[in-house]
Amino acid sequence: MTRRTARVGHGVATRESILRTAEWLFAEHGIYAVSNRRISEVAELGNSAAVGYHFGTKNELVRAIAHHHGERIEYIRVNMFTEPAGSTELRDWVSCLVRPMTLYLESLGTPSWYARFAAQVMADPVLHEIIAGESLRSDSLRLSLEGMNRCLPELPENVRTERWNMALYLTRQMCVERERALAEGMPTTHASWDEFATGLVDALTGLWSAPVTRQP
Repeated sequence: MTRRTARVGHGVATRESILRTAEWLFAEHGIYAVSNRRISEVAELGNSAAVGYHFGTKNELVRAIAHHHGERIEYIRVNMFTEPAGSTELRDWVSCLVRPMTLYLESLGTPSWYARFAAQVMADPVLHEIIAGESLRSDSLRLSLEGMNRCLPELPENVRTERWNMALYLTRQMCVERERALAEGMPTTHASWDEFATGLVDALTGLWSAPVTRQP
């Protein structure tokens, strides 16, 4: 191994350590409660400037964490997308929206922090655009939404937008609660992420298909 190769390998390992440590600390304590110095200390980097050197601003660090996970969730959704293609069943499309997230969280093992990290980011009025941006770049997510919309042609646009926001919030918060319970060794309603996803898909299918009350 050459000296240059060793330096590159060390740099990659340092970046990965920063990403893992920052995600954990952000998930547990909030984005702005955690300093770059604290991340460096917990990651045992020995250099308080390491985070800034590798990622620049805190926003860029958050973006890197979100992109790291977003790519992997997109891969799962792309591979799932062929199953409901052409389906006229609303539940098939809801499942295509929910299960990539739950499958990914399951793949991370226990404990994991991504759901809680994403919730912290989404709660911030500035940083939530980072997660939103990852979603906008997802072709499979767009196609899944189009499939869902074809199943609900009579749903007014404003109701569609409102229910999409409801569905996102419910999915995110339910994943946060299960991830936290698993990390803390607490009992959960469902024995597996698969059972959890089935219950969530049932609930969201009901949400999307609920009647719309016309205002006088």
